[in-house]
Amino acid sequence: MTGFSRIAALAGTGFAALVLASAAQAQTKVAIGISGWTGFAPLTLAKEAGIFAKNGLDVTIKKIPQKDRHLAIASGDIQCAATTVETWIVWDAAGVKTKQIFQLDKSYGADGMAVRNATGSIKDLKGKTVAASAPGTAPYFTLAWFLKENGMSVKDVTVVNMEPGPAAQAFIAGQNDAAMTYEPFLSAVREKPDAGKIIATTLDYPMVMDTFGCTPAFLAGNDAAAAALTKSYFEALDMIAREKDKAYGIMGADVKQSAEAFGKSAAYLKWSDAAGNKAFFSGEWQAFSAKAADLLLEIGLIKAKPDLSTLVETKYVAGGAS
Repeated sequence: MTGFSRIAALAGTGFAALVLASAAQAQTKVAIGISGWTGFAPLTLAKEAGIFAKNGLDVTIKKIPQKDRHLAIASGDIQCAATTVETWIVWDAAGVKTKQIFQLDKSYGADGMAVRNATGSIKDLKGKTVAASAPGTAPYFTLAWFLKENGMSVKDVTVVNMEPGPAAQAFIAGQNDAAMTYEPFLSAVREKPDAGKIIATTLDYPMVMDTFGCTPAFLAGNDAAAAALTKSYFEALDMIAREKDKAYGIMGADVKQSAEAFGKSAAYLKWSDAAGNKAFFSGEWQAFSAKAADLLLEIGLIKAKPDLSTLVETKYVAGGAS
């Protein structure tokens, strides 16, 4: 190689490195708060399979209990999060402003109440001890919903605050009269029939649905990134449909499940694609949010119903209705 050729080659190498460095710098950094809930797993898949990176995002996923996730948003530790629809209402009442931008999933039996085998109905829990996460979380709200549907309230039971995993483990070990939990922990109860039974799930009371949201400041300053987050989620769902075994393996590994075990947990919920999102935000989200706000007001978790229209931004969902 001549001296000129060598210089040209080195220059080319330097230019390529500069282009790669620029591409890396162009990626928008965003930290997302989630839990190990099966419904959130496509977000993990989008990160681990390089979908976020391909779409110009440098994503950090942080596992934060639901009861603390809004504190992480308020502190600036995360800019976006995944949680249940009614929880955004509680966070708003606490002064933590966010906007939901796309639906993640809907539970079809993935959330439920475990009780002892001698318990004949939910009404039999009056005066009994129920393990559930703290007020302002999905398990607590689910408990309140189940009780209300059976003519009761959270005042009729003694609530012991435990996160979904420990609640299921404690129940299997013989502690408490009932437990509120979700997949993959609910399946641990299913596999221990001697410990108790699952008396009700979201198949009986369809009221657990999750959305993804970010702070208004993040959305205002990172419009393209918000669109890329939405696109990446739908692409993760496409990967699940196209390469199910590989996708289940990646998502299962994050919560210490085999691909097969993860698939069994996932069978109890449905992820929401672009068409599902369009339908969801065209009426279902509004109706559920209004009913949820009424219950949150009734059980004292909020003092006034918010303007629900301020809690959502649907322009990132193709065909969505603001």
